[in-house]
Amino acid sequence: MANLKEVRLRIASVNSTQQITKAMKMVSAAKLRRAQDAILQMRPYAAKLREILENLSQSLSSDGSPFTKNRPANNILIVSISSNRGLAGAFNSSIIKATSRLLNDTYSKQAKEGKVKVLAIGKKSSDFFAKNPSAFYGNENNLYNNLNFAHTAAIAERIMDEFAKEKWDRVILVYNQFKNAAVQILQTEQLLPIAPPANTEKSKTVSDYIFEPDKASIINDLLPTAVKTQLYKAVLDSHASEHGARMTAMNKATDNAGELIKDLRLQYNKARQAAITNEILEIVAGAEALKG
Repeated sequence: MANLKEVRLRIASVNSTQQITKAMKMVSAAKLRRAQDAILQMRPYAAKLREILENLSQSLSSDGSPFTKNRPANNILIVSISSNRGLAGAFNSSIIKATSRLLNDTYSKQAKEGKVKVLAIGKKSSDFFAKNPSAFYGNENNLYNNLNFAHTAAIAERIMDEFAKEKWDRVILVYNQFKNAAVQILQTEQLLPIAPPANTEKSKTVSDYIFEPDKASIINDLLPTAVKTQLYKAVLDSHASEHGARMTAMNKATDNAGELIKDLRLQYNKARQAAITNEILEIVAGAEALKG
């Protein structure tokens, strides 16, 4: 059994850790409220804009816009959205695993030829894939220092420009979608080219609308905005998910520290009682020896 000094030191150490996890939980809870409000306000607009463009683009030829051209998937860009900090449970590891599956399974043939690249948004993803120079395309870790639409749009513009020049045939987003503080849903979705609606029943419905100006002009004006909005929504989703995951992880860590402190105090009391008992036995034994 550990001596009293060792147990006291462990109790003090766990107490210090518990104070840190409590503070991190409170900070994440405060940041989560702002991040949650931002994504909940953004999500309906992004979804409706995407829906409008999908329904417009399906009636046009693939030559209508460079962002609707569906080419053979030879060159792939994977945008892996993680966080700059850890201590968020499985938040970052799930992103890294999903991105690795795309590299090693889904696009393994292209990856062997060096045609699959990973653009990391977040230090955790960046640090992991930087170990593979043949697949690493760079990072945008500074985005979280001042997260807003303008900075995200600049990244989207660069990706769109490269896609229009046929440097990429597919652009895939990997991120965690925010559902609530305890649940984050891993998402792998196509950013470019703009895909037609998945529901074929709805796509068969023909409606006679008058567009002013024409469909092609509307799509060419709105498509860049839609792509920027989709990327911004994914980053906001990931940002809110990060704080939710960290708050949940720190809450569990605080509870575990409390349980550990209870066990250590019980162990300390047992050790203290054993020490007192030994001292009493020694005193009694000494007294008996003096009598004899």
